[in-house]
Amino acid sequence: MEEMKMGVVGQVLAVCMGIGITVWDMETGDRVMHIPTCASPPHGLLCLNDRFLVASQVSRYRSVGGGSVFTWSLNKSQSPLRSYPIEAIGPLASTKDGVYLAGGSPSGNVYLWQVTRGTLLKTWFAHRKPLNCMTFSEDDALLISGSEDGMICVWCMISLLDVENFNNSPLLYCLVDHVSSITGLLTTTSMFISSSLDCTCKAWGLISGSPIQTQEYSIGITAIVLDPTEEHLFSGSIDGTIFINVLHIGLEEDPSIFAEDQPVELKGHNGSITAMTFSALGLLSASTDCTVCLWNVASGVIMRRFDHRKGPVTNLLVLPISSLLPAPNHRRVFNQFRVSLLGKFPELDKLSRGMITTLHSCPSLEENHTLGDSGSTSSMNRQILRCRSQGQSPGALEMKVDINIENRIWALSMAKHVIEMNKHLQSRLLDMMQMRLFWGAKATRPLQKRARSSKLKNLH
Repeated sequence: MEEMKMGVVGQVLAVCMGIGITVWDMETGDRVMHIPTCASPPHGLLCLNDRFLVASQVSRYRSVGGGSVFTWSLNKSQSPLRSYPIEAIGPLASTKDGVYLAGGSPSGNVYLWQVTRGTLLKTWFAHRKPLNCMTFSEDDALLISGSEDGMICVWCMISLLDVENFNNSPLLYCLVDHVSSITGLLTTTSMFISSSLDCTCKAWGLISGSPIQTQEYSIGITAIVLDPTEEHLFSGSIDGTIFINVLHIGLEEDPSIFAEDQPVELKGHNGSITAMTFSALGLLSASTDCTVCLWNVASGVIMRRFDHRKGPVTNLLVLPISSLLPAPNHRRVFNQFRVSLLGKFPELDKLSRGMITTLHSCPSLEENHTLGDSGSTSSMNRQILRCRSQGQSPGALEMKVDINIENRIWALSMAKHVIEMNKHLQSRLLDMMQMRLFWGAKATRPLQKRARSSKLKNLH
């Protein structure tokens, strides 16, 4: 990692260009830092807790083995933490607190890690085709995944983390309305939006998965982002055009989520849009033309162009400048967030730790129906859906479940210890009984001999 030259603005821009990560000061355009050892696919770069960059590597992406995930500490100049999952990882997603990390593979498997311990909690067969993108809902209660064949799956995190529900599928519902590859997923408190190469963006009800509205375009959509007010949807396309649609976000039944007016267009890229995000200064868009543009959306003017010419841009991140500053000594003691090497295999004693690996095919993927229709919905799934329907956040319920899981882990470990002690005691009791029987029989033999001899003497 290169030594930093600090900027003066509150945010910096991290750009992954296939051969490294460059961090720029957005106001001055100066390069703040460069990380040469990164080759991340789209949706394969994220920031944990504003302190760590995590990137999946594509040196052998699409292969069965050889996957790697690199983790860098932003405020320390040191080598990355290199993790090697059992297969290549493409898209990544993390919860808001950075505790859980999900990764999707070309085989259709999804991996779920607990970051601070590096424990591989669960892995399961999620899609028939390679995963393209993943995201968590606003309250981290749901994990949403999209694949190359246009399928979208929504998974319940509480069920994924539930020790008593590991035999049931945590799939809430599966959507197959898109007819081509999923390229982007966005969530709000009540819905989520998906984009696809089939030239559409679709809005879905987050609770039920029911379709709300479809916005059609004349060209395939490759990236999407909502503005901070969630009033406009920005859709990047294959030819570099960015479409702006006004959103009318209301009830799920509202059919007019996309305004009927023609979308506004931003033109400035010569290649397909690969990533978009918002900063305090405006919209940022990346393209296969090796540039990143900072837009004044109101005027449609490019305020600054970041041009590195070292490969197509695959990922964009906006980071606070404070994340690059060394932490003061008095803060290091209190900030306990750490990252560990990501586990390659689930541990053998997952039952005692509250997790189990499931690599079987999910029935809902084959039968194309929701979990509720199949009759396998767990009580926790019903509780989270009940919370959502009542306008309450399931976050508190998830926290209770996490606490219960910790209690169960402790209880299971204690039960296992007691069972081992009982087995040991039973073995010792059997040994003592055998010894008593053996010595008892041995002690009675002289008495029996003396009795026989006395009888013989009496006869004589």
